[in-house]
Amino acid sequence: MFAPEHLISLLLLIPSAGVLLVGMLPGSRSHLLRGVSLAVVIATLICSLVITTYFDPSSGSMQLVQNSLWFNAGIFHVRYHVGVDGISLLLVLLTTLLMVLSILASWSITRELKLYLAFMLFLELGMLGVFVALDLILFYVFWEVMLIPMYFLIGMWGGEQRIYAAVKFFLYTMAGSLLMLAAVITLYFYNGGENFDLLEITARIGDGRIVLPPGVEYLLFLAFFIAFAIKVPLFPFHTWLPDAHVEAPTAGSVVLAGVLLKMGTYGLLRFCIPLFPAASIQLAPVISILALIGIVYGALVAMVQPDVKKLVAYSSVSHLGFVVLGIFALNFQSIQGALYQMINHGLSTGGLFLLVGMLYDRRHTRMISDFGGLAHATPRLAAFFMIVTLSSIGLPGLNGFVGEFLILQGTFLRSSTWAAIAASGMVLSAVYMLWMYQRVFLGEITHEPNRGLKDLNSRETLILLPLVILFVWMGIYSQSFLRLMDPSVENVLQRVEEFQDRLLPRYRVSGEYDGS
Repeated sequence: MFAPEHLISLLLLIPSAGVLLVGMLPGSRSHLLRGVSLAVVIATLICSLVITTYFDPSSGSMQLVQNSLWFNAGIFHVRYHVGVDGISLLLVLLTTLLMVLSILASWSITRELKLYLAFMLFLELGMLGVFVALDLILFYVFWEVMLIPMYFLIGMWGGEQRIYAAVKFFLYTMAGSLLMLAAVITLYFYNGGENFDLLEITARIGDGRIVLPPGVEYLLFLAFFIAFAIKVPLFPFHTWLPDAHVEAPTAGSVVLAGVLLKMGTYGLLRFCIPLFPAASIQLAPVISILALIGIVYGALVAMVQPDVKKLVAYSSVSHLGFVVLGIFALNFQSIQGALYQMINHGLSTGGLFLLVGMLYDRRHTRMISDFGGLAHATPRLAAFFMIVTLSSIGLPGLNGFVGEFLILQGTFLRSSTWAAIAASGMVLSAVYMLWMYQRVFLGEITHEPNRGLKDLNSRETLILLPLVILFVWMGIYSQSFLRLMDPSVENVLQRVEEFQDRLLPRYRVSGEYDGS
């Protein structure tokens, strides 16, 4: 008898079975390999939509939970504990949608196609596992699972500097992962060596059954934070990102920008704030300043890039700075906006990388100086590129505006100066994106190879249409998405309020926390 709580396991089982199925197919049957892979990711998307029908948006607690013993290894007890709330559900939906679009965008891949598609499905498994895992070791396993296929996708199907970019991505991520693992094991012993259950540890810290000395809490917070800051990537941990984006194949860039970067901001919301509220409050000003630097720095560097793909990569540094700023403004509007902007960025920047890939397939160059006047030769491509560009810069009526407005509103409640600096990043975003669009698509055609470029075909149009529909839907009817996340956002803030009401006096007496 099927039970709704098994839907999460089914969500993980479908791409797992897909990896095995693709592995058993003959490598010479390219159409069959593509068809099976597409069917697997579509089935995963359908499963995520079914999960949404069972989800109660009025509840902020974990739903469709499955919790059973996974294994005992000596003194360690690890459980298979999975579930979703309003935060993780939206990211699951984003992941499954972008994976469908990424497989459709991989038609140009011909070399080692079987291995490529197997890695893509394996990557989907890792990403989904990160968003549904509620056991710290299980989360860590999925976090590392995600690293392996992305390393090979960049290293085998990337550009000329693919090995350098893949190794850099691997080393940065692994360094942060080891710090996080040390913090996870430390939390286990503070939990009496009973389990790695995230919800149980969070509840015990909240009601005082687990007492972390202030110095220990700050160290554990930093271990988690650095791992997530690298993944975001937050300034100054961002240097791996432009290389990985530029060298990755189109689908790799879409998944990297659309989903993998969100694992960092998701981790800040799911782990750092609930587990370490004191450190989160005390260090929020420092983190917010790093986010503001990233917003302005990313925008300024993007403005001078000669390569379209690298421009979009640096724009992610700026846009994800907005998300981190919203998270650590620590009020309802800002966190609500941060989560909304995580989804927005996944869609809009994923769309930009898809379009840049379509350009590259036609001209085999990404240099802005090699384009100009493309709207004459490829009017549909130009139209879609303009819509995605306007979404990225936050045009009112499209999805990007809602998230940025909520973040600025919440940040203003914390500091009007911070809000003003962040707003300047929005202005700079409009400058570099519209200037890039002008140089690529407007004016007269100055390079003869651009005259004969083919416009979007039906497959490429099919890839982009769902994104445009979502841009408008999220921009006009944002409440249909906000109502899913609101109770979960309130739960995150409740952890902060509990600390302020119950634990703040203790920290003031000890001198470890000054209330700022």
